[in-house]
Amino acid sequence: MHRRRLALTAATLAALTASLAPAVGAPVSAGAADEVEPTSPVALVGAPGAKLFREGRYAYGDLGLRVVAQGGPLEIRTKRASWDVEPVTTFTTSAGSGEVPRSMIRGFDQLEDFVDITIRDAKGRAVWSRSPRVCLNSYEPQRMGPDAPARSPYPYGCPWNPFTIGSVQGVAKGYGNPVTDFYSRTRLAAGRHTVVARITPAWAALLGVAPEDATVRYPLQVRTARGGDGWGTGWRVAGGPVAPNGAAAHPEPQPPGDGGPVPDGPLADLKSLPAFGMSVTGTGNHLAFAATVWNAGDSPLVVDGFRRRGEEMMDAYQYFFDAEGEQTGYRRIGAMHWHAAPSHNHWHFLDFARYSLLSKDQAEVFRSRKQSFCLANTDAVDYTLPGADWQPDGTDLSTACGGRGAQSVRQVLSAGSGDTYSQYRAGQSFNLKGLPNGQYWIAVDANPEGRLVESSTEDNRALRKIWLGGKPGARTVRVAPVGLITGS
Repeated sequence: MHRRRLALTAATLAALTASLAPAVGAPVSAGAADEVEPTSPVALVGAPGAKLFREGRYAYGDLGLRVVAQGGPLEIRTKRASWDVEPVTTFTTSAGSGEVPRSMIRGFDQLEDFVDITIRDAKGRAVWSRSPRVCLNSYEPQRMGPDAPARSPYPYGCPWNPFTIGSVQGVAKGYGNPVTDFYSRTRLAAGRHTVVARITPAWAALLGVAPEDATVRYPLQVRTARGGDGWGTGWRVAGGPVAPNGAAAHPEPQPPGDGGPVPDGPLADLKSLPAFGMSVTGTGNHLAFAATVWNAGDSPLVVDGFRRRGEEMMDAYQYFFDAEGEQTGYRRIGAMHWHAAPSHNHWHFLDFARYSLLSKDQAEVFRSRKQSFCLANTDAVDYTLPGADWQPDGTDLSTACGGRGAQSVRQVLSAGSGDTYSQYRAGQSFNLKGLPNGQYWIAVDANPEGRLVESSTEDNRALRKIWLGGKPGARTVRVAPVGLITGS
């Protein structure tokens, strides 16, 4: 699995959906921009009438607290020149731009102490208080007025990979983005409460937010969730093949032959990141790890599979596009097969990556049996690249991999995004039985057979140095840092 999801009962989810109301607050909406000039480039708003629904000891839902960009977008970019130096974060608003001190950024791009939130009960007692780390990229951006753009261009969510290179987060002009998770969990009793929140003084000073735009106070109701709350209980997962650049979601009929010469124009560029997330499994004899291959090119990697008659195999073709996203050609590059294991049950492309354990002198000792892949955009690796797709399709396996009855499948790795797999299943993790203690390397190789067409193959391999220790059944692993990036 690539993602973690918060599990709630259908009744609670339905109640949360029903509780959402358009946000209202003090700052000027995009629709009123011609009437009153906003006093700050950024403002905090609340949603009077916001509701949380209590199940067990906790209340769940959207607090209705949003940061609004006025006059222009609020954009924050974080970029590292190499893993040997700290990343640099800059901001841009309608009022200006500047650098964000490292003390105000947690990790790679989480805003530290961006807001202070206190919830008071009906007697005025503070019953909940937090200063959450904030990712401005939201799955629920809301237009604050009719003149705001039709959609926000910014990514959904912030990157988590320790080897992230560049990130972009932002609030579009005229939009309000939540400063807490949509499914926030708070330990509150049922009843009437008041939310008191502010953009902290450090961030308000940096962004030029006036005091009246930095603070908000509004009522909040907490109700006990019941089965009748909400508009329904069904949740649907989108399925089927996904296309880049808003193109049709169904591949074209199977092309004849192997395709022609590769046309001039943009190409994908696959790069490997060093392995991470290493641990010795419960048996004490297998080394588990995670590995990422990402697309640093100026075009998406698009692979279409077309089913062979009567077989659980597909012929795979790579497609090429010009700078405007128009298809210019294709080439046959191998095959896809139906992976019927219970944890998969979808179509895998062969020869996308290879994972190996190497000796100190880099001779192969063990090769992971993971050699087929469903391509999915699981990680934002560098969204500061020119042409990076900030809102890629196919971000989870349900939308990218196809069902058993599929006649064709499209799998895409968008520019700026990576695909991460964790090697923890039998045959994928490295078997340490019989291996002597000492130094080794984990090699991550993209496009190992050279079947995929890319602009460069110089960065297809990434190495991570490790040391094995312990004894049979209780092996240990120590991982070398990569520049400033330490830990496993």
